This record gives sequence, C-alpha cells and structure tokens, in this order.
Amino acid sequence: MATTKLDRTRVARTALDLLNETGLEGLTLRAIAQRLDVKAPALYWHFKDKQALLDELATEMMRRMGEEFLSTPDADWRVALTTAMRCLREHLLRYRDGAKVFSGTHYTDLSYAAPMEAHLRVLAGAGFAPGAAARAWFTAYSYTIGYVVEEQAAGGGPGGGEGGGDGSSGYDLVARAERLAAYPLAAAAGEEMFRAHDRGFEEGLAAVVAGIGATLAPPGPATSGPGASG
Repeated sequence: MATTKLDRTRVARTALDLLNETGLEGLTLRAIAQRLDVKAPALYWHFKDKQALLDELATEMMRRMGEEFLSTPDADWRVALTTAMRCLREHLLRYRDGAKVFSGTHYTDLSYAAPMEAHLRVLAGAGFAPGAAARAWFTAYSYTIGYVVEEQAAGGGPGGGEGGGDGSSGYDLVARAERLAAYPLAAAAGEEMFRAHDRGFEEGLAAVVAGIGATLAPPGPATSGPGASG
C-alpha cells in the first residue's frame, strides 16, 4: 500500500496523469484510487464527487500555467490578450480533454486571481470601463476554451488520435464531404473547421480581438502594435 500522505494535490496530480491515458470519460475516482494504491472511499475524504475533483484539476492546471500567465502583460491590450489566450490554449492541449475539464469548473483557490487582475489592469489602462474590460477578457477566454473543446474532439491534444496542431484531423473529411454532397458549402467548410487547428485558432482569435476593439474599446485612435496574428 502507498505510504506517502494522501492529500488533494497528490490526488489531482495523479488524476491529471491518468487523464491523458483514459480521457475524461474514463477518469473515475475508482481508477484514480487504483493508481494511488488506495481504496476508493479514501478519496471521498478529499472530494465529495467527481465534480469536486474536476474543480481541483482545473485549479491545478491553472497553478501549472501560473508563471506564464503571471508574466508582465504587454502594454498593448491586443497583444496582451492574444498572448494570454495562446498560453491558455497551449496548456489546455497538454491534457487529453483538457478544455472539457477546464470548462464550467470552479477554482478551489485564488491562483487565477493575480493573472486576471494583471490583464484586466492592462485593459483598464487602455481606457476600457471595468465592465467592458471584464467582458473583453471573458469573451476571449470563452472563445479559447470552446475552440479547444472542438479541437480536441476532432483529435487534437494528447491521446487524441490523428489530430493536433500539426494540421491533421481525426475526422474523415472525404466521407463527410460525400455525405454532404447536396450541400457544397457545408461540405467545403470541413477543411476550415477540422484541419490546420493552429491557423484556425489564430484567425478566429484575431477576429475576436478585432471585434472587442470595435465594440468594447473606448473611442479614439487605434492602439499601435501588432494584432492578434503578430
């Protein structure tokens, strides 16, 4: 039997390792207990259910990306926001179903607060009202998580089959196009949606940042500096 003290952090780290082998569906408290060489009821001292475990996994993921997220954001809000979302995507892709784990969870500590505060401060410094700054951040954040959920469903990330940032896809696009032969635009859209994930993410993020600039940024001269694809 294991002799190392069992605590929430150890359970979460073991679960993240197991996640890349089993995916979210196969990640059960029983499987984690077996990996830790303990009885499943021992985990219920730390997590009342799977959702509580997922909350801790998302928090551990945030802790691991903390240093990069905490680096001083660029003074240009467009660059700062784009860089942060690239960092978020990169980290989510390190885990099979990482975006699904991250989505809809509640952090168990304040590891997210310092980076969020730093990036909101950049937006506020650029003249965004507090509500607009929050909406800008959450819009880009939601786009990134949603994109990676779909990317990983198509095969991107660890253990995800054929897909990934290299431009491949787990979908059989030829078969898809044949099924959609009567809908040529929908058929052709598969190449954009399910291949070249890196390019797709960058182009979508550029559109999000441009939209934020057009609808939420304060009126005045455009901020200088490279855009989302810079």
